[in-house]
Amino acid sequence: MARTTGKADSLISLKVTLRNIRPPVWRRLLMPGSMTLGDLHLAIQAAMGWGGYHLHLFDIDGRQYGEPHSVDDVADEQRLTLNALVKSGVARFSYTYDFGDNWEHSVVIERKQPPVDAPLYPTCVAGKRNSPPEDCGGPWGYQRMLAILADPDHPEHADQIEGFGEDLDPEEFSVIGTDAIIAARFGRP
Repeated sequence: MARTTGKADSLISLKVTLRNIRPPVWRRLLMPGSMTLGDLHLAIQAAMGWGGYHLHLFDIDGRQYGEPHSVDDVADEQRLTLNALVKSGVARFSYTYDFGDNWEHSVVIERKQPPVDAPLYPTCVAGKRNSPPEDCGGPWGYQRMLAILADPDHPEHADQIEGFGEDLDPEEFSVIGTDAIIAARFGRP
């Protein structure tokens, strides 16, 4: 469970883009600067609609951060705040989720800003396209799945619909729906 948060002294705007998917899938998150990389992991999971069942890590200038009890040779993600990243001059880093499917994300720190009168944080304020379903085989598997779903005559069409549903629209995205998932994950109204 993510720690709950409310209003922030400063906000960090981050653009998180899923690599190797065209057209791109991305989310813009506003997060309190006091939140850690561990909190960012939870926010990305919620923003992508994933459950967080797999291992993950952040790579920042060649140093890896994650959950030391789960992944060998990583620094503790709970010890590095977003404010510390901004202060050290980091502008871009990567986040990898599910070492089997290998969902790689580019995370860009867009800016630090004072908080505005808005909902509690973290929050999703923009994005494009639906996230791939978890456990669909990574970028290659996702592209294959979409091709099969688009072809009713494909021999695996019925299996794909059973596994992922026929209502999967790769273009669909809702800021309100995504932010509601983040709110639930972080225990905010």
